[in-house]
Amino acid sequence: TKKAFFKRGLEDAWERVIAQVVQPGVEFGNSDIVEYDAQKAAGLSTFINNYKGMVFEAHSTDYQPQDRLSELVNDGFAILKVGPWLTFSFREAIFALSFIEKELLSSQSSAELSNLQAILDQAMVNGPASWKGHYEGDDEWLKLLRKYSYSDRSRYYWQDASVRNAVQKLFANLEQHGIPLPLLSQFLPDQYRAITQGELENNPASIVLHKIQQTIGIYSRATGQA
Repeated sequence: TKKAFFKRGLEDAWERVIAQVVQPGVEFGNSDIVEYDAQKAAGLSTFINNYKGMVFEAHSTDYQPQDRLSELVNDGFAILKVGPWLTFSFREAIFALSFIEKELLSSQSSAELSNLQAILDQAMVNGPASWKGHYEGDDEWLKLLRKYSYSDRSRYYWQDASVRNAVQKLFANLEQHGIPLPLLSQFLPDQYRAITQGELENNPASIVLHKIQQTIGIYSRATGQA
């Protein structure tokens, strides 16, 4: 890589390079996770010591336990790439709120539910380009993957107009009627504890952000930032 930079007269740019992206044996599929094994990655992790001022960026570290992320950092993989785990956490929070909405309002004939999950799935079915090549199986399994896969291809559909409207409707319903603490305890126990301890406001937007920040916190602690 260095030779390629120098061949093109990019010596100054090379001086700004701090990391090489590598795959240290961590991966995730639609429903499985391969955790980091320091012994198997030993040869790779020591190789970076030959290059002063350089570190590795570990690819696909999503869903790794915090102690495995810490091991990656200690072994020279100082930059941890995280992708769908953040949007997966967003989706988990939104779905949990939609379950609360259903429990709270489905028996009220005058209430108009967001139907968020159904609308999101319909948007994915109508425009399958962002998930079709990533999911395999029969119709029932595909429907499950569209909702819950670790790959979280649903992340490409939150800006769809119908999905955005459903999210807005969900938030409006919960803001209007309030989110009962027992339902929070059932579907979002961590956020329930934060709310009851006065650390978090009981509103949909704050709850979703808190759920995402929990995932970010795992990385912050693993990298010594918190």
